[in-house]
Amino acid sequence: MADPIQAAPADRRAPLSEPRILLDRFQAARDRRAVWEAHWQDCYDHALPNGRPFRGGGTPGERRVDRLFDGTAPDAVEQLAASLLSQLTPPWSRWFGFQPGPALTDGERDRIAPTLDRAAAVVQAHFDRSNFAVEVHQAFLDLVTAGTASLLMEEAAPGGPSGLRFTAVPLAEVVLEEGPEGRLDGTFRRSEATLAEILRRFPRAELPEEVRIRGTEEPEERFVLVEAVLPDGTAYRWTVVLDSGLAEPCRLAEGRFAQSPFINFRWLKAPGEVYGRSPVMKALPDIKTANKVVELVLKNASIAVTGIWQADDDGVLNPATIRLVPGTIIPKAVGSAGLTPLANPGRFDVSQLVLDDLRARIRHALLADRLAPLDSPRMTATEVMERAGEVARQLGATYGRLQAELLTPLLLRAVAILRRRGEIPDITVDGRLVALQYRSPLAQAQAQRDVQATLRWLDGARQLGPDALATVDAAAAARWLGEALGVPARLIRAEGAAPATDPAAAPASDPAAGPVAEPAHG
Repeated sequence: MADPIQAAPADRRAPLSEPRILLDRFQAARDRRAVWEAHWQDCYDHALPNGRPFRGGGTPGERRVDRLFDGTAPDAVEQLAASLLSQLTPPWSRWFGFQPGPALTDGERDRIAPTLDRAAAVVQAHFDRSNFAVEVHQAFLDLVTAGTASLLMEEAAPGGPSGLRFTAVPLAEVVLEEGPEGRLDGTFRRSEATLAEILRRFPRAELPEEVRIRGTEEPEERFVLVEAVLPDGTAYRWTVVLDSGLAEPCRLAEGRFAQSPFINFRWLKAPGEVYGRSPVMKALPDIKTANKVVELVLKNASIAVTGIWQADDDGVLNPATIRLVPGTIIPKAVGSAGLTPLANPGRFDVSQLVLDDLRARIRHALLADRLAPLDSPRMTATEVMERAGEVARQLGATYGRLQAELLTPLLLRAVAILRRRGEIPDITVDGRLVALQYRSPLAQAQAQRDVQATLRWLDGARQLGPDALATVDAAAAARWLGEALGVPARLIRAEGAAPATDPAAAPASDPAAGPVAEPAHG
């Protein structure tokens, strides 16, 4: 991890950080996950064939599409992942903000609003300059395919374009535990490294002599590392254990984080289960059937082109040497039947009747028919609103889970890292003094109907005349519309506040700028 980590004193080490106890806990969690692996592999084989396989490590660059005959599911998975990226975290677009919380007075809200806007712009700039868009898209592919994804968020080395670095961790590498609050806050990651890689990453680690000898004699030998981030009170304990098989497991490093660097999230969750379920799982019967139908269609087409033949081996005609290509002359004995075609037992035209229906159901299950690019370049305002409302309805429940398990932990950890680096003021996003505001297209779509209803009411009041208009608080209505549409807080003046000549002049060190920053554990 690139974050500064405070090592725990020896007398405060929890039993869960002891190497053998931690490995036993990892193995127990891995055994519970084993029942999912065959199901996940089925989903990857048919919908995301280039994903990391669960059976064996796989070879980089190997062909993994030989069993795939229909491309409807892989195409729909990519469309849905791209739509999630553009609807939830659109690159180079402000998809979140910070706003004064409800515990502040109107005067305090006005004073800290510019500071919060500047802080949100700094955090957004770090996201845009990092590899976030690339890695979160890969995580969305895993989410749509397997229902569970993991995104590793680390602090980047100083001097780079961004203070944040992201890694989409393959589901084959992580084993997860669900905490008492229902979040996937316990993470194990199994990886392998050579001796040189271990020494480069953990230069002060005390390695067993057997490992040093084997690694020196065989430089390509890879040793198993188990990395664990587990909740420990109000923080998270990070431990790395070397399980070489040559000596007793040993601890390479440990420390504490205020927020877990592993952000684990799910598409939806069945009661009593830890891992999520995906839209590909729901559509898997149709995906398999369509794949088999296309395979049979291709086999039938091959038979229709080349035919099935029979011939007597009479010493002149040798069936083993016949090649059915144009221009071939096939000899036969005088008076013999020669090469005789067999009649086709039936036609396979019925396949097209079910294939179109299967593909339509697959696209519907993966929301490709709702989130796909527009066929018509021109749409009326009503059509745009209805389409946005349909998207919000389709992804409403999923968006709520992703907001709780992905977006909120992502932003809280980004704030903690950048606050520790001194790039944003000491603010704590706790919902009371400073609150998160989501401005992504999907978040805005959920507020569109309320906004439209309010605008229709205002229009109706205007048509009814001055008496009806007297019931409208125009300033309050404008403030509400601004908050619903995600307008920056510095542009909205609080009730009763005098116009400010320079609203951006509030100092970042204003005492009303929020609570004292939480202790930085790393």
